Amino acid sequence: MLNKLHPTAKVSWPKIVLLLLGVVAPGLALAHGVDEGTQQFLTTNEGVAILPFMYIGAKHMVTGYDHLLFLVGVIFFLYRPKDVLLYVSFFTLGHSLTLLLGVYQDIQVNSFLIDAIIGLSIVYKGFDNLGGFQRFFGFQPDTRAAVLIFGLFHGFGLATKLQDFEFAQEGLLQNLIAFNVGVEIGQFLALLFIVVALSFWRRYASYLRFSVVTNVALMSAGFLLTFYQLSGYVLIGN
Repeated sequence: MLNKLHPTAKVSWPKIVLLLLGVVAPGLALAHGVDEGTQQFLTTNEGVAILPFMYIGAKHMVTGYDHLLFLVGVIFFLYRPKDVLLYVSFFTLGHSLTLLLGVYQDIQVNSFLIDAIIGLSIVYKGFDNLGGFQRFFGFQPDTRAAVLIFGLFHGFGLATKLQDFEFAQEGLLQNLIAFNVGVEIGQFLALLFIVVALSFWRRYASYLRFSVVTNVALMSAGFLLTFYQLSGYVLIGN
């Protein structure tokens, strides 16, 4: 149960949400970016490099705004730890499968279109949290199935960036598994921060009062990412 907001505590959550969106939005286009040092390592590495690939995977997830925004939407109305674990497990299963298969089997997918779908996944979750499907269409999609399916696309998003580099075939599978383990470590650290922040906010009545603002902000960020990626596809990607 939400505690009543203390009369002397004034928390301007709409301003905080808009500020966060303002900070995150410019970086959405670079959500899968690879810094120069990482690029150099990926293009010159030969053989098995477990720890470096784990580090790169963890860093990629922690700085992957699109993945994190989707996860915020997924767990926004999940109050029980076992529900958080269940839905995150579906997401993890999805993106792990396509990450490993996409790179190891060299499945080519247009990165602009995949990232546009990832943007739509954020829009979907914000819309779902607002009760949009029931209100406008009279039905509720299976949320677990949706999280799994979008997880598959998020995994392809990761795979397309790795495919930009020519990996040495020696130790490829081990390095991919290490990268995926790193992604899960980064996801766990990011989720820990998100869950703590949401748990703190849930102590106040403003959590539900401004839930609409928060999920509209999520949808806005998703539309922004989708528009940016589709523009890239039209101009340079097809």
